[in-house]
Amino acid sequence: MSEFDAEGPGPSPWLEERAWVYEEFVEAVHELAAAIPPGRVMTYGSLAAALGSRAPRAVGRIMAHSEGLPWWRVVYADGHVLPHYWAEAIEHYREEGTPLLETRDGIRIDVRVARWSPFD
Repeated sequence: MSEFDAEGPGPSPWLEERAWVYEEFVEAVHELAAAIPPGRVMTYGSLAAALGSRAPRAVGRIMAHSEGLPWWRVVYADGHVLPHYWAEAIEHYREEGTPLLETRDGIRIDVRVARWSPFD
């Protein structure tokens, strides 16, 4: 069987040996996201940076596939949330008193005011 067959080449030994690194990163993202106080936010990039990473997309992927986390508290750097999550997120923001801005593009989080850091 070649590496191009339907079943593929199988798991990479290199990745298998390093799976614990990803598992630790996932756990760290979960812990930090859960620590964000109500009414405050972190950006994907600032959450990644707080963990010593330059992988905001990995943070987003982890948040998208994790249940029970306050996902609405992790936002894009410009204060936006993915559009299909906005209706649910705005309820959380209003309930928690998250600072919002009205712009001609709609409502977004006032990241300058709402930003939270675990180092403050």
